[in-house]
Amino acid sequence: MDLEKQPQKQPDPRAPQSAAPGSAPAMRASDADRDRVADILGNALAEGRLDAEEHGERIDAVYRAKTLAELEPIVSDLPAQTAPAGPRPAAAPAAYDPAGAAGQEDRLVAVFSSTTLRGRRRIGPRTTAFSLFGNIEIDLTEATFTQRLTTIDATSVFGNVEIRVPENVSLRGTGGGVFGNFEVKTSEAEDPEAPVVVVNGYSVFGNVEARPKRGKRVADLLHDKLRKHLGH
Repeated sequence: MDLEKQPQKQPDPRAPQSAAPGSAPAMRASDADRDRVADILGNALAEGRLDAEEHGERIDAVYRAKTLAELEPIVSDLPAQTAPAGPRPAAAPAAYDPAGAAGQEDRLVAVFSSTTLRGRRRIGPRTTAFSLFGNIEIDLTEATFTQRLTTIDATSVFGNVEIRVPENVSLRGTGGGVFGNFEVKTSEAEDPEAPVVVVNGYSVFGNVEARPKRGKRVADLLHDKLRKHLGH
């Protein structure tokens, strides 16, 4: 007598999926892992390996990624592709290093207020600016650049963020505005070893503006610093 076939139970698609037998679970990505990949993309933009549009697309993918496996393909065709799994490198010496990075991150917040970053000071590799019904001024025309790439992440919501850089550094950026203005007046320095400032961000009913300031040249400041170091 033939046994009646029993219908097979279908898996519930809403149930969590277990990893395949013998496979390790995917390692979750940390904020530091995402920041390291973003730094790699920033370097690639500064070196001309990526254009502004592709850089923006990859940055979006970085901050959507949940695991290290999702981060790796984003930089697989770029130098230093193994950075997501390694520790963040130690800070470099204070001397100007065209390929290095030094200094701490500057965080500027203006909520119904104003704040300014300016003067003769050592500028770190990353600055974050957030303005909510406020005003932020970042003036790097007298700053000492201790690394080649400086990244500024600027967000303005019903506020204003203004950035000024020396006229002989490279200025690049990517971002957008929602009923607001995001404007980076891009420029390329004649010196291939000159510092590069990359401005990323967006504005919502606000303004983010970055441009070179005529008459201010970073080479003069570096020359003055070198003369003081030599005692002349």
